Amino acid sequence: MRAPALYSAAGSLILTTLAAAPAGSAPRVPDATAELRGTAVAAARAREEGIDFGTCAAALDYPSSFQCGTLSVPLDYAHPDGKQIRLTVSRVRATHKDPHNSKRKVPRQGALVYNPGGPGASGMDFPMVGVLPEWKRLAAAYDLVGYAPRGVDRSAPLSCVDPKRFFKAPAPSPTHPSAAYKKARVAEAKAYARSCLKRSGNKLRYFTSLNNARDLDVLRAGLGENRLTFMGASYGTYFGALYATLFPSHVRRMVLDSAVNPDPAQIWYRANLEQSAAFESRWADFRAWIARHDGAYGLGKTAAKVQASYDRASKRLAKKAAGGKVGPAQLQSAFLSAGYYDDYWPSRAEALSKFLKGDARPLVRLAAPTPASAAAAENGNAVYTAVECNDAAWPTDFRTWDRDNTRLARVAPFETWDNAFMNLPCAYWPAPRQKALDVRTGPGELAPTLILQAERDAATPYAGALEMNRRLADSVLVTERDAGTHGIGGGPNKCVNGYLEAYLLDGRLPERRAS
Repeated sequence: MRAPALYSAAGSLILTTLAAAPAGSAPRVPDATAELRGTAVAAARAREEGIDFGTCAAALDYPSSFQCGTLSVPLDYAHPDGKQIRLTVSRVRATHKDPHNSKRKVPRQGALVYNPGGPGASGMDFPMVGVLPEWKRLAAAYDLVGYAPRGVDRSAPLSCVDPKRFFKAPAPSPTHPSAAYKKARVAEAKAYARSCLKRSGNKLRYFTSLNNARDLDVLRAGLGENRLTFMGASYGTYFGALYATLFPSHVRRMVLDSAVNPDPAQIWYRANLEQSAAFESRWADFRAWIARHDGAYGLGKTAAKVQASYDRASKRLAKKAAGGKVGPAQLQSAFLSAGYYDDYWPSRAEALSKFLKGDARPLVRLAAPTPASAAAAENGNAVYTAVECNDAAWPTDFRTWDRDNTRLARVAPFETWDNAFMNLPCAYWPAPRQKALDVRTGPGELAPTLILQAERDAATPYAGALEMNRRLADSVLVTERDAGTHGIGGGPNKCVNGYLEAYLLDGRLPERRAS
């Protein structure tokens, strides 16, 4: 579940609300666990110490309105007085300025904490959104707070390989890999898993979604908030839902934007299979769009002909990499990103068109890895892998992966095997596995929660939002119809933003199904 943008394409909306949470029957994690007691200890300490916000490091190049600080959290919540790690936190104070009435002073409502997803993404840049028109009303009432979760960036950074060796470009991207290719990727996955343990040691086991939820409660306390106002996108919705299950009375308001399916059976092996299937539909949407704009791009007047153009480019790159760095895998990655965001479509279509006409420069600019980004990319991948591998059980026999992904690739070839190989280290993971928490809240246990979802979102398929809605009692699901952008809150859709503002500013949610 990669990090989404903070905006979306416009579309029609439908609202869904449920009064109960009937889904599933797995037992909940007991309340009286060592980790929950440890969280209470750490939160009390954080409330007493606070966060000493000050000027941000010059290397971060943030505006003067930004403040930065650090928060101490236990590496292991079962031992809250043991080893501590420090998370970096950013903040921009509430402006109190009403963008529609310069004479009105807006009262402060507290801190709005945001997580952009991942696992492995940093939210340190989040407070920058306060200057955007779509966010000014929220920025007037709330301190905008971002942070880097454990393992990410400067927050006890996790690494699995030397960043200088992380990018392997150019690289192949077979939709139906040979037995020899699979064997090589299995060997790579085993080596990567071993390297994660070698470089991180015993601390590797503590990078989990449950610990991310516990860290969030310590952050709440460190900010001086009795109850948390939180907005999570993509993966951020999952540990936001974990937080809601573990600490329902600590939630003031919660927005879950582009929801992960929280069913324990989906975490994370089946979730990735469903994601691969959903990306095939988004790839079809994109190809149909390119076909409708054949006059601009000349890639074919039908989706099938656009696919033929893409395949022709991939075969050409397999013979000779563009710019020495862009092979089939880099091409696939660039076009996969278009499945997340509609506004990526023109640049990708133009780059493909120009490449097939002999100009590789736009494609190289879009798809070639850059050495300057290698450290951040390696760190993000390490955290992504560690969290997903630690969170739940994965099949440990490659024959299971081979069977499931071979079947899926027959109908959804675009992402299936690349996604499988990305997650394959989890089959050979050297750290203990968690049992996924049974996310659910009963009526009245949790403050009413807002869920936002695009109907054709591929990264977090729509079924996940429906399941989240079922499991969090009194939640309301706002659906952006006939849209597929990943992360829709605070974007150009004024209707979505109207619901977001009404909820965060006034605590109002729709009470009935409407379109």
